[in-house]
Amino acid sequence: MTPPPETLEFKAELKQLLHLITHSLYSDREIFLRELISNASDAINKVKFNSLADEAGLEDNKDWKIVLAPDAEAKTLTLRDNGVGMSREEVIDNLGTIAKSGTKAFLDAVKAKQSNDVPGLIGQFGVGFYSAFMVADKVTVHTRTKGGPRVGVKWASDGQGAYTLEAAEKADRGTDVTLHLKDDALDFLNEWKLRGVVKKFSDFIEHPVELVTVTPAEEAEGDEPATPATTKQETINSRKAIWLRAKNEVTPEEYAEFYKSIAHDYTAPAKTLHFSIEGKSEFRALLFLPAKKPMNFDYEEQKAGLKLYVQRVLIMENCEEVLPPYLRFVKGVIDSADLPLNVSRELLQQNPHLDTIRKNVVRNILSGLDGLKNTEFEKYVAFYRGLGPVLKEGLARDWENKEKIADLLLFEHAAGESGEFTTLADYAEKMPAGQDQIYYLAGENADQLRHSPYLEAFRAKGFDVLLLTDSIDEFTLPHLTDYKGKKLQAADRGEVKSTDGDIAPEVQVGYAGLLTAIKGQLPEVTDVRLTRRLTESAACLVVDGGMSAHMERILKRAGQGGEAEGGHRVLELNPDNPAVVALKELHAKAPDDARLPVYARLMYEQAVIAEGSRIADPAAFAKRVNTLIAESVK
Repeated sequence: MTPPPETLEFKAELKQLLHLITHSLYSDREIFLRELISNASDAINKVKFNSLADEAGLEDNKDWKIVLAPDAEAKTLTLRDNGVGMSREEVIDNLGTIAKSGTKAFLDAVKAKQSNDVPGLIGQFGVGFYSAFMVADKVTVHTRTKGGPRVGVKWASDGQGAYTLEAAEKADRGTDVTLHLKDDALDFLNEWKLRGVVKKFSDFIEHPVELVTVTPAEEAEGDEPATPATTKQETINSRKAIWLRAKNEVTPEEYAEFYKSIAHDYTAPAKTLHFSIEGKSEFRALLFLPAKKPMNFDYEEQKAGLKLYVQRVLIMENCEEVLPPYLRFVKGVIDSADLPLNVSRELLQQNPHLDTIRKNVVRNILSGLDGLKNTEFEKYVAFYRGLGPVLKEGLARDWENKEKIADLLLFEHAAGESGEFTTLADYAEKMPAGQDQIYYLAGENADQLRHSPYLEAFRAKGFDVLLLTDSIDEFTLPHLTDYKGKKLQAADRGEVKSTDGDIAPEVQVGYAGLLTAIKGQLPEVTDVRLTRRLTESAACLVVDGGMSAHMERILKRAGQGGEAEGGHRVLELNPDNPAVVALKELHAKAPDDARLPVYARLMYEQAVIAEGSRIADPAAFAKRVNTLIAESVK
């Protein structure tokens, strides 16, 4: 005679923990299915491992599988496995005494923290199992170990204050978990809902996850005969975790298809990085570098992170802890078997193992980009045109790898053709004798910069100038103060010395009066001086220690600039330019000539235009030019 069910009380701490798990720790109710499938997979792995030493009791039950059986009429979802199963004592220990070590302290810590900052509770078997109570108001577990009589143990609870235990015959080894679903969770009986959740979280579980579907019977209608109900059971997970396979066993086509499926891209990746790290910290990685910037990259929020798996089970969709934001274009997966997880498996603990993963991932990505640049330059250029600005963020964010990132940068340059790129290494190698700095100029586009007056002196010396056209350059390049011992210097900042020497003292004296007069007419500038920066143009504006013209324009477009551009800089004049010489002669003859303020203003405005900025009053500028034309043809 079978004894009646025995009722046992949960401990006080377990009641609190169940409430916490059900209402606080999990942000996504779907996770319950991931947890149950993961537990079932662990149970199968355990019995397989044990059978290596002793196959007794396995009988013929070696067709390893996990079965999902929804029952719409009963409103239940059953998950079956043919794993190791549990004895009565193990059921009590694992499902009824979860609070045996550390849980009290865990609960005390929860009370002291915010609800979204939950401390970790690691290694407590059964915690994930209790996530079932998020969707079920009753859970039944029917389990049996291998060998011995065919009498198993049935555990049942509503997750409130107690659970029942009873002996119950079970034909096969393994565990059946039956969830009596809540009314607001009946969508988990839907075939396509279950397929989607398994695809999302458990697609790469080693063992097949099979779904039972029932097609109801149909009564005879007209000439159509009646059809009986049919039951179908099919595997719904792919089980193809290609990152666990050897690289020589995976074809380029398989890599490309996997990349497209996780990146939602329609083109093959530019490069695939498939590697594993062994030793104190072990993990496998499969990463992809896109061929170009994805279409939705600028229009959708791009979360940095990789898919994080633990023994093929998806733990995080975007694990930010293993991928810095400036590499957010990289897609792929990390699979670590020994990564510590907290109670919900949704937040990772900060630990040395995680730091090791991050460092290895970053090192392999930067190395992969460098390899692509060195071996397939045109392919790298296509990648860089769209995603180079994102990569440049690393100059400001990743000091440890700043030099490696610098080696990956591409620039158009004044000595090159339109669309031609060079690297910092190539630039430094080609620097002529006498050049001890790397010069650059930032602006809207490279073709416009090639005609900038700022380049005249450098061109005369035979010095090349890097042309920076990404808005982010003004924010990130200052973090790269030098490259391999050579200082980076903006071509529109500071004074430039000529190969012909400094401006002669007598020339300085000859222009002193004019420079003072012009400065008095232009409150926008901080100084007016002669320069050897120009060989053809009459004037330009330079910065001696403030915001560059390009930065000023960027901020103004962002609504943070002033009313006018081109202010608070130094106006430099070319003493050899005919227009400047004419102004000096006019000032020497008639210092009070009414035309001098007009010409001074024109000199300043042409410098504003030449640097790519906008003058404050275009209409007044046009009027001054038209007046000058009219007077010149009299």
